[in-house]
Amino acid sequence: MVIEQLQPGASAAHTRVCLFDFDGTISTIRSGWMEVMIPMMMEILLDLKTGEKEEVLRAIVEEFVGRLTGKQTMYQMIELAENVKKRGGTPLEPLAYKTMYLDRLHEKIGYRLEELRNGTVEPEKYMVPGAREWLELLKERGMRMYLASGTDHAYMSEEARLLDVVKYFDGGVFGARDDYQSFSKKILIAQVIASDESKGEQFLGFGDGYVEIENVKEVGGVAVGVASDEPDCIEIDAWKRERLAKVGADFIVPNYLAREQLATALFGAA
Repeated sequence: MVIEQLQPGASAAHTRVCLFDFDGTISTIRSGWMEVMIPMMMEILLDLKTGEKEEVLRAIVEEFVGRLTGKQTMYQMIELAENVKKRGGTPLEPLAYKTMYLDRLHEKIGYRLEELRNGTVEPEKYMVPGAREWLELLKERGMRMYLASGTDHAYMSEEARLLDVVKYFDGGVFGARDDYQSFSKKILIAQVIASDESKGEQFLGFGDGYVEIENVKEVGGVAVGVASDEPDCIEIDAWKRERLAKVGADFIVPNYLAREQLATALFGAA
């Protein structure tokens, strides 16, 4: 594993709190979700028959889906509805688009959940390599840890339970809510800081999306971009790396297999 340090001098030596994204950062249960969401949105926009070329629409959809990755899924559906309206169509409610997407996604990933529920596979089959050992290392260092996701709370909490990772997150497990404006990773960070649990510069964040990296950097924390080429998560995904670097990630990793080297890069020599 190559640990790439993008910001010279970046150090998490004083970290007290760790914030983890879930999908693509710890879990690969939903790996391939973009290959469900983007084609669905393309179908909807192409059905409007505006005369726009398919590659033009694809670029538009890929841009906003990528930009909003890490936020609640509802925000991507709101953007879809706005794009339908902008082209003279009558959009469905964003919640209807979200339901349509989740139905298609669960057709794709349902067998993974069944394998986990039945115990026919080990949880590690659907985890970013080295994630469990990395979480254990952070717990041993006394970190208070939070898990936050743009995936609906009911789904992500079950998936976290199936992967047996809930026990690491003594700060709590947080997913998207129906009242999507009442919760975000940014709100969670602000609440933790307001509680005097830690200062912004004592935050360490891990994520594969634009949003969580940006939120951690905004308060002065250190951010690790997990730019995994899913589902194997062995190599770096160049598209993810570029986006995470652009928003200010301090470090880039494809997984957590070299945990001792990662610990040294973040916290310094023992």
